[in-house]
Amino acid sequence: MKRIIVAALLAIAISTNTGCFIPMYSADPVERTEELIITSENQRAMRDEWRRFWFLDQPDHSRAMRVHGGIL
Repeated sequence: MKRIIVAALLAIAISTNTGCFIPMYSADPVERTEELIITSENQRAMRDEWRRFWFLDQPDHSRAMRVHGGIL
């Protein structure tokens, strides 16, 4: 029973760890900033590509006023 409790406490302590065993970004602040900028640019490009694929970046051709199309 004692081993189960210790194992459960160890699992909780490991699962709530805020970092990773292998860090994703460098420890050097200058390199980390550059890596974060590259990552954010990639996410921005992905969002732009998504909008382009679904034609969300196209202009809206609907008008605020209804036009009957006849000669006035």
